[in-house]
Amino acid sequence: MKTGVLGACALCFGNKLTALAEDIYTAEKLRGINQGFPVEEALHYKKIEDMRVQCVLCPRECTIADLERGYCGVRENRGGTYYTLVHSRVCGLNADPIEKKPLFHFLPGTMAYSIATAGCNVECKFCQNWQISQYRPEQIDSIRLTPEDVMNEAKSGRCKTIAYTYSEPVVFYEYMTDTAKLTSKNGLNNVMISNGYIQEKPLRELCQYLSAVKIDLKGFTEKFYKEVCAGELKPVLQTLKTLKDIGIWFEIVVLIIPTLNDAEAEIREMCKWIKNELDPQVPVHFTRFHPTFRIKNLPPTPIKTLESAREIAIDNGLLFPYVGNVPGHKGENTYCPHCQNILIRRAGYRILENHINDNKCKDCETTIPGIWS
Repeated sequence: MKTGVLGACALCFGNKLTALAEDIYTAEKLRGINQGFPVEEALHYKKIEDMRVQCVLCPRECTIADLERGYCGVRENRGGTYYTLVHSRVCGLNADPIEKKPLFHFLPGTMAYSIATAGCNVECKFCQNWQISQYRPEQIDSIRLTPEDVMNEAKSGRCKTIAYTYSEPVVFYEYMTDTAKLTSKNGLNNVMISNGYIQEKPLRELCQYLSAVKIDLKGFTEKFYKEVCAGELKPVLQTLKTLKDIGIWFEIVVLIIPTLNDAEAEIREMCKWIKNELDPQVPVHFTRFHPTFRIKNLPPTPIKTLESAREIAIDNGLLFPYVGNVPGHKGENTYCPHCQNILIRRAGYRILENHINDNKCKDCETTIPGIWS
C-alpha cells in the first residue's frame, strides 16, 4: 500500500474503486475491499430502558431503539449496546499538503496523511464530499486500515501529521481516538478537520491526543444552520470556546455562499464575536463556494465578496484573515501584524516563501502565533 492511494484529487472510493487505486493495489489486496471490518462498542452513550440507548457524543443526543441507528447512520444499537460500524473502515485517504485542510499556521509545507469514513452528523446542502458524508458505510467501498496501519503508512510516506477529514471525524470518534492515541505516542501529529458538532466532554478527552483543530463555522445565524445544514449554531460556538479554554491550536473556515451567509452585517458580527470571545489571533479563512450537491442554482462566490469579508475582519481587529479557494490571491499570504511584511507567500497549496524564524517575523521579530516546527 502506498501513501496517496487515491491520487491528489480523489477523496473517496465511491461505489467502485478508481483506476488509480487498482494500479496501486495488488489483486490480493483488492479482495479485501469491504471485508473484515471490526465492530467496536461506541464511546459516549447511555443505556436506558427497553434496550434503548442515548448517544451523548454530539448535540443531537439521539435516542436509538434496538436495531436502529443514530442520525449519522454509522452507530447502531444492538441489544442495548451501542456500536460504531466504521472503526478502521476507511473510504477515503490521501497524502495532502497541510495547507489543503486548510491549516496555515501549522507546520507549513508539510504533508498530512488524510483519512475518512462514511457518515456525518449534519447535512449541509453545499457539502463537497456528500458522496461519503451522506451515505451509510455499507453503501460505500472501503478498506480496512487499523490504527497501526495508519501510523505505518503515514511514516512510510514521510507525513508528519495524520488528518481526520473529508467527511465528519466526530462520527468516527472511536477510530480517531484510538489512532491519535497510538500515533501521538510515536512522533506523529494529529489534526481534526471538523464541523465542531460535538459535546464538550468527548471533545476535551479527544484533544489530549490532538495537535490542532480546524472548525468549519458554516454561518453566523441559527436560521442558516437550521435551513441549510440541519443543525444549530450554538453548539459550534461552544466548541470554539472550549478549544480556546483547552489551549489547543485551532483555525476557522467560513465558506461564503452568495445570498445565504454573505451579508456584511452577519460577517461583521461573526468577526466581533471571534475577537471578543476567542482571540484576534485566530486565523479565519473566508473561502469560495462552488455549486455542488443540493445548491447548484447559485454562482461561485465573487472574489470581491471574499475580499470584502477579509477587509471587514481586519477592520474589526482580526489579525490573520485569509481568502481561500482562490489560488494566487494575495489574501492567501500570511502578513506580519506589526510590520505588514509577507511572512509566508502561498500559491494554492504551495509555499513559495517562508520568513518565520523561531516563531518570529524575521524583520521585526514579532511573535507569530501557530505551530511552526
